[in-house]
Amino acid sequence: MSLASLEWGRTSGTGRKAAGLSGLVIDVPLLFILITISGIGFVVLYSALSADADLLVRQGVRFGLGLTAFFVFSQIPPLYLRIWAPWAFFLGLGLLLAVMVEGQIGKGAQRWLDLGFVTFQPSELMKLAVPMMVAWFMHERRLPPTFMQVVAMTLIVLVPALLIAEQPDLGTALLVLAAGGLTILLAGVGWRSIASVIILGAAALPVLWTYLRDYQRARVFTFLNPESDPLGTGYNIIQSQIAIGSGGLFGKGWLQGTQAHLEFLPERSTDFIFAVMAEEFGLLGLVLLLVLYLVLVGRGLYIAAEAQDTFTRLLAGALSLTFFFYVFVNAGMVCGLLPIVGVPLPLISAGGTSMVTLMAGFGTLAAIHGHRKLLAP
Repeated sequence: MSLASLEWGRTSGTGRKAAGLSGLVIDVPLLFILITISGIGFVVLYSALSADADLLVRQGVRFGLGLTAFFVFSQIPPLYLRIWAPWAFFLGLGLLLAVMVEGQIGKGAQRWLDLGFVTFQPSELMKLAVPMMVAWFMHERRLPPTFMQVVAMTLIVLVPALLIAEQPDLGTALLVLAAGGLTILLAGVGWRSIASVIILGAAALPVLWTYLRDYQRARVFTFLNPESDPLGTGYNIIQSQIAIGSGGLFGKGWLQGTQAHLEFLPERSTDFIFAVMAEEFGLLGLVLLLVLYLVLVGRGLYIAAEAQDTFTRLLAGALSLTFFFYVFVNAGMVCGLLPIVGVPLPLISAGGTSMVTLMAGFGTLAAIHGHRKLLAP
């Protein structure tokens, strides 16, 4: 069936359809949920930015770039994604090595490359390239993977994650680990292998602790007891918990959050924007946002279930669950349930590269669903 005509994918009882119109492959439900969440993000961000219209316009430009990335990636047949996966992975590794040599330093970290016309973080590329590479590795191999295949996939994940952690960027390294690790789990790794990895990870903790920087160790101690330094390392999480608790059930109202507008709450437009929403829209506002997130993840898992080969099933499942991991980590660290690792709230927090990467990932999901072969009307 030609993509130049209006075509509807099979729905498998959900009533949700992927459409192709005038040569474009568009997953309508996926796009609708993304725009809805992003719209909520603009409302919350306007307040978090203290009604600064110029900064909001910049975020609008970033969203426009992200939307462009969504449409571009949604038009790429998964076959080409599979062919390009090794190239994207090794290009990403090369860029990470270039960051170590020529990267720009900002806020004590060396994470950015300046190409003259744009500055970007190569580590963001690995959020997509790593799960693509793991899915590519298992595409023509029998599932579940053998022990040696698990070792090979683990190396695919660990090498870029360690390079990113060295920048240092512990938050992005954690997300890359999650993206690759979830892909491996979806490949059908046995419980013995999972238990072995957990045991080895626990045994390696003392070694990893020695490589952590002082501020990273301080974050762990702050997580365990934020009141030990309320005006220092514990300040962020204490103010965040105050903002969340003061919102109550219905919140204080839009633009009425005192913690944010009196500048008690740090990083309120990025890492801690979840607390801004809690203070102004209350528990009900947070529940609405979390439900929309779950619907988005559910749509992604439905696409994974409908995928027709190993590469697309693994990639779609990993991208969906990794997005859930993003939300879980941000909400957990803002509430004080997890250490602060600098993970923004997806589609809500201000940010350029992360927005484009997320939307490109969802464009990939749309491509997997829209380009599948229609076996029956």
